[in-house]
Formats: sequence, C-alpha cells, structure tokens
Amino acid sequence: MDQINILIVEDTPAQSTRLTKVLQENGYHVVGIATTFKEALTLFYGDVKIDIAIIDIFLEGVPDGIAFAETINTVPNAAKPFVFLTSSTDRQIFQRAKLTQPFSYLMKPFNELEILYAIEMAVEKFYAQQNVFLSKKENTVITDDHLFIKKGKSLKKVGLSDIVYIEVEEKYCNIITEKEKFVIMISLTKISKLLSPSIFTKTHRNFIVNSKKIEEIIPADNLIMLSSNHHVPLSEKYKTIIKNLHTLK
Repeated sequence: MDQINILIVEDTPAQSTRLTKVLQENGYHVVGIATTFKEALTLFYGDVKIDIAIIDIFLEGVPDGIAFAETINTVPNAAKPFVFLTSSTDRQIFQRAKLTQPFSYLMKPFNELEILYAIEMAVEKFYAQQNVFLSKKENTVITDDHLFIKKGKSLKKVGLSDIVYIEVEEKYCNIITEKEKFVIMISLTKISKLLSPSIFTKTHRNFIVNSKKIEEIIPADNLIMLSSNHHVPLSEKYKTIIKNLHTLK
C-alpha cells in the first residue's frame, strides 16, 4: 500500500510546519515543501509522483501559487488535483484563482477537518472527471492503477498491482493486499468490470485473484496458493484459468 503523496506550496514556515504535522498525523506523505514557484515546479515534476498539491496563493507577496496552478494544468496527462489555501480576500485574486479550477479554496487559518475533507473531495472530484468509478457512499475511487479508499480520517492509496485477491461477502468486497485488508461496498461483478482481465481473473463466484500473485495451483484440492501464504478456492467452473497461464509441459 502506498501513502498519498502531497506537495505543499507555502512560504510561511509556521503554516507549512503545522500543515505538515496535520497531514503526517493522518497518514499522508508530504513529498516536500516549496516556498517559490521554481521550487514547486521542481518538486511537482520530480522523481516522486505527486497525488495532490496544497497551494498558498501568495508566495513572497506575489500570486505565484496561481501561476503554478496554471502551469501544471497545461499538461492534461500530468495534471493533478490541488487545493488553494490563502489569507487573501481580494475578489480579483479569487476570480483569477477560480479559472484554474481548484477543487477547494480554503481560508487561513485552516481547520484540520476542513483540510482533510478538502483532500478527500479533491481526489474524488478529480478522478470523477475522468469517468472512473466513484462511490460517494463508500468513499472509494478506482482509477487505472490505484484504489483510493477512505479509512479513518484519511484516504489510503492502494496499487491495483498490490492486490492479492478480492473476496465478496454479500454487498461488500474484501480487498486483500499482502499487508492489509480493506472493505468496500461494491459487487464483485461491478469491480471485476473495472479491473484488467489480463491480470485479474475469477477462480470462484466469490473470488477474483491477481494472476501475478499465484504461486501454485492444486486442481485436485480445488485450491490456489497465493503470495504471503494466502489461498483461495478454485471451482470447477473456473478451472480454465489453468489454460490461460503459461505452463511448462
């Protein structure tokens, strides 16, 4: 499981320190703190993939936070959700900031719950624009390569490649990774349509496995052994899975 990577663009040390503390206490990973437009771009396009940015509009008295937002919006495939955090009440500044389509616009001094809620809503709204699965009721977003699952006060980022298997229990699905278990409200049929069939395959009417995590198939016992000592049943209906795997004769 990955943490959500957050970039802070803020030139006031007291504000960035408090914001970092709040984020880290709630399970988020602060990639870095940029105090200038140039530093913000360097971190945003750096080696660590940014998931969301929290941007102060004024940096050293200049609205460079807006300029940064405008810049990262110019490359659609690289765009990420961002939230503005400011003490400015200037209407013209607000109108200019609004054109960059932030997912939230918060006033200083910030409230912890407002920040956490803004992050959650920014991720949900951003990926909803790309027509991925979004469940407001269950607080789960499924993108091409990750699940964003609400857990406690924060969102957890779960790589699809980290999933070992998925098990359905009535209206809920248990998402099993090598280190953790998540429960979301979605049918197995619906989630299976969202996952790549070249990687995820059914082994039973209640189970989907990540084929890359399969370590052994025991047809006689109707059993599939997976990484990290996990195992799932293999029903007769789905034994064709064996034909789809590369085997040595």
